[in-house]
Amino acid sequence: MNNFKKINILGGWGVFLISAIVYALTMEPTASLWDCSEFIATSYKLEVGHPPGAPLFMMINRLFSMFALDTSSVAIMVNFASVIASSFTIAFLFWTIAHLGVRILGKKREDLSCNEVMLVNAGAFIGAMAYAFTDTFWFSAVEGEVYAQSSLFTAMVVWAMLKWENEADSPHSTRWIVLVAYLMGLSIGVHLLNLLAIPALVLIFYYRKVENKSKFGWWKAMGLSIVILAFILFGVIPKIPAVGAWFDRVAVNTLGMPVNMGFAIFFFMIIAALSYGVYYTHVKGRSIMNTALLCLTVIVIGYSSYASVVIRSVANPPMNSNAPSDPYALLSHLNRDQYGSAPLIYGSYYSSPVVGYGEKIAYHYDSEQKKYVEQMVSDVSSLEYAPGTTTIFPRMYSESHTDQYKGWVNIEGKNVRTNGEVVNIPTFAENLSYFFNYQVRYMYWRYFLWNFVGRQDDIQGDGSVLHGNWLSGIDFIDEMYLGNLENLPDSLAENRGRNTYFFLPFLLGLAGLFYQLRRNKDNFNVVMFLFLMTGLAIILYLNQTPGQPRERDYAYAGSFYAFSIWIGLGIFWVHSMFGRIKLLKSDSAKVAISTVICLSVPVILIAQNWDDHTRKNRFIARDMGVNYLESTLPNSIIFPYGDNDTFPLWYIQEVENVRTDVKISNLSYLASDWYTLQMGQRTNEAAGIETTIPKRVYYKQNDVIPIVDIRDGYIEGKDILAFIKDNSESKKQALKSMFSENITEIIPSHKIAIPVNKENVIKSGIVKKEDAHLIVDTIFIELQGNSLNRSEYMLLDMIITNDWKRPMYFTQPTISLRKYGMENYVQQDGVAYRLVPIKTEGSYPNLGRIDTDYLYDNYMNKFKYGNVSDPDVNVDYFTNYTLTASFLRSKFANLASQLIKEGKTDKAIEVLNRSIKELPHYQLPYNTGSISTLDAMYEAGMTKEGDQLLGEMIDYYLSYIDYFYSFEDSYFPQLRGELQETVFSLHNLYVLGMNNGKEEKVKDLKQFSEMLR
Repeated sequence: MNNFKKINILGGWGVFLISAIVYALTMEPTASLWDCSEFIATSYKLEVGHPPGAPLFMMINRLFSMFALDTSSVAIMVNFASVIASSFTIAFLFWTIAHLGVRILGKKREDLSCNEVMLVNAGAFIGAMAYAFTDTFWFSAVEGEVYAQSSLFTAMVVWAMLKWENEADSPHSTRWIVLVAYLMGLSIGVHLLNLLAIPALVLIFYYRKVENKSKFGWWKAMGLSIVILAFILFGVIPKIPAVGAWFDRVAVNTLGMPVNMGFAIFFFMIIAALSYGVYYTHVKGRSIMNTALLCLTVIVIGYSSYASVVIRSVANPPMNSNAPSDPYALLSHLNRDQYGSAPLIYGSYYSSPVVGYGEKIAYHYDSEQKKYVEQMVSDVSSLEYAPGTTTIFPRMYSESHTDQYKGWVNIEGKNVRTNGEVVNIPTFAENLSYFFNYQVRYMYWRYFLWNFVGRQDDIQGDGSVLHGNWLSGIDFIDEMYLGNLENLPDSLAENRGRNTYFFLPFLLGLAGLFYQLRRNKDNFNVVMFLFLMTGLAIILYLNQTPGQPRERDYAYAGSFYAFSIWIGLGIFWVHSMFGRIKLLKSDSAKVAISTVICLSVPVILIAQNWDDHTRKNRFIARDMGVNYLESTLPNSIIFPYGDNDTFPLWYIQEVENVRTDVKISNLSYLASDWYTLQMGQRTNEAAGIETTIPKRVYYKQNDVIPIVDIRDGYIEGKDILAFIKDNSESKKQALKSMFSENITEIIPSHKIAIPVNKENVIKSGIVKKEDAHLIVDTIFIELQGNSLNRSEYMLLDMIITNDWKRPMYFTQPTISLRKYGMENYVQQDGVAYRLVPIKTEGSYPNLGRIDTDYLYDNYMNKFKYGNVSDPDVNVDYFTNYTLTASFLRSKFANLASQLIKEGKTDKAIEVLNRSIKELPHYQLPYNTGSISTLDAMYEAGMTKEGDQLLGEMIDYYLSYIDYFYSFEDSYFPQLRGELQETVFSLHNLYVLGMNNGKEEKVKDLKQFSEMLR
């Protein structure tokens, strides 16, 4: 009798403990960038996050947050929830690999020899530890994102189905299948990726229960798995809220019930019907139907976590994405309507002309009328395209990505004559070329190799040889597609994300793959389907466009999980190789040597990946959120743009209660009618934003309003708003007579005059009394383009209606204000820009006027910089990008230059020294901000420090020039962009050096300056 069970259980808990310790030591101590900040905030107060929501994820995180000692440690506890989930994933992976290892040996557990017990568990340990320290999984394991818990559900359902396989012949074995179904239902409230394991689970059932296997039977099993997946994905998930919404509309509009009452009745009807079905089939002895209904019941119960979304939305929390407070709004939230969808099976190319627009009936609950209102809206999914310009399996479909498609595929296309015009569309071969070259190779295979071969750096790739590629560490292989690696600049060679595994994890995984294929084909098919469904199938479904805002490797973690199973099974191949060595007779020695050899895989993974996966003492997301809010005056409104501008602000305000007097209005979200409506509401201590345009104009209609010059000259802003607000019959008739289309609103002029209420400007603190003489009487703007979208016309309304009563701030003024030509009416107050009625010429980042006292206090006393100055802190690409996006170095330099102009040189030197200390070049690469810093140093008389920095920057950029020119000519099209930037930087250094009497230091740079002439 062996001790397999005891060793196996202890082994699983052992890998759990090791993983938990490693993840806890490398965990982010606060909110991370991207969605993590929003998830932590929504979890802490159970608010409503971005679609499709993750209610169970929020509730689990809320449970963990209750153990926080104070608000600053809430993020730690939410991140720790990911640590625990990820560690359990590794434990379940250990038990899964061990199960499959036993199946390879073809014995029962109790019949294994001691050496076989050790071999199986050693393989499980190696495979589990390898996955624990892979690039993608480790990244998600230490932050508050959904992917850690999603991976746990995938690991649990596979493990539970294998437990069923062990007990399939026992009387109560179906309990494991019911558990799998329940876990599937629960996983919907975290992420849908878990559902892709269904084909693998069905195969486990097929191989275990069907005695006379055949190809036809196999295909039937696969067909059944697709039916089950489609039933849940396209039936249960969307249809329950869809039918429930119909019930609710009837209950409200016909029976006069309160909103959501009909939906609640419908849900209880479903549960009652399923319960009766379970009871009836049990009594009648219909076991298969009984199990099916029981599984459906627990899936629905698990899915019911989404009820919390409606419940919390009704409470109207500060973060209430899509406002899903009724079934129709919930359905839109679940369907991610605001993001649109990509065609999958049949659709258009990017150049296909639209010849028809479909419409559909939509319903929304009107709280004033207390009923559901019917409305005809355009149906994007039913657009009609010119005949002959559509295709099966459309991959290049997005018109806004036309140029980027051509960067990945040499598109000559074919000409199609339609409706009297000739249209050039890609050929189907070019369409497939894009699919294989970008979507499969670059957006999956590259990520796969990151995890099991190595990674070039942590800088987001764009398809060139410079960044974001896989890298093995074997030079002659890497140079075949990355070019010469001998002249690599120090900043690239020392990049923490430069990890090389020499193909070891990949080769061991291949060994396990082929060994399992040869020894246990049934289970090989199970693992292969798990690998394909969580990898290639996602590629097919996502249909990604080029130029993604971030790397997307996290989406394929399930596929890397499956490959790690083969890494664990690779020990059997290694052991079998030693079996052929006659001199090595002891099987114990063979097992020991095989284990030591295979352990090199998790060892090299943890050794290479530790420095770029540790987030110890990194506070950049939190501190940037603080800095944005601390840039503002009391009772301000701030308009961030994009996720990494907005989510840290939400976190720091909702969780840590910093500057709750500031109203945050995300300009990206302002394009949505529900968000526009919410902006008028109070948030914490911040009053809502006043607007003039009524709800009837922007809610559920007028995504865009055309600009039509019906009057000459400038029109006062309030008159523009009054015109839009006007709902008279005379206006409607006038618009009807002017346009053949059904246009209900227009903006009557491109030219708008915005009078400045100087009393409000001074009273609100927007401008200090001593600067009152600089205030203009009127700001004259000219709108760009022929229309304004909802975000643009509502922002214009907010600016005009505010009438300078509250300070308004922008994180990206050139993006936010360019449409109105107001980007020069700002004041640099830190990382945010205050809208002021004082015009200051300039361009970003040297944009706007500077109040040196206010800005000095912010930079020197209030702002924090995320511990970037600590050389042990991991400053990865997006941390650097977040700081660069705010041009902090340039802003420090701008302040120093202004202080010098005001005769405050001592303060200027303090500011420059603070900039060098907080934003060191050994952590953050040299950039245009560094050149501004150098210029300010010479202005301030910091000659010694300036000379040192000048020399370092020259060496830095020249090392890149040497690197670029070490490539063969064929690579230069890929290098052109960065080469031009480097030459431009050297030109700027040359000009700066010449202007400051450093001719000798910059004489060798003259050639680069001449290249730009």
